[in-house]
Amino acid sequence: MPGLLVIAHAPLASALKAVAEHTFPQCAPQLAVLDVTPDQSVEAIEAQARALLLAAGHEQCLVLTDVFGASPHNAALRLAGDSVRVVCGVNAPMLWRSLCYAREPLDVLAKRAVDGGVAGIMQCGQTVLSSSSEP
Repeated sequence: MPGLLVIAHAPLASALKAVAEHTFPQCAPQLAVLDVTPDQSVEAIEAQARALLLAAGHEQCLVLTDVFGASPHNAALRLAGDSVRVVCGVNAPMLWRSLCYAREPLDVLAKRAVDGGVAGIMQCGQTVLSSSSEP
């Protein structure tokens, strides 16, 4: 079963872990998180992430990051390879989908994560301005 690692700007990774523990407490032990602070270099983030992956002991891992091109994502890309997949744009639906299907093969899990993240994004309402309101 692949492990899960969230690398995101602080405190998003820890907040997402708290959401995961609230919703799926039995799945939370397979989830590792790394909160990135503004003073950390990509090299330092990569080193911390590698240490977390090693400590978790999973042969494969799905890494979820917050923003494409930002330091957490750039560090995660350095981990990507045969046993590590990286998906960016992490949100709660993406994380929940990943936890629910964590027993799937790594490539299937990465696709499910993307599908869950996309499905969780939608416009749900429209603000109606009265005729006397200025935009």
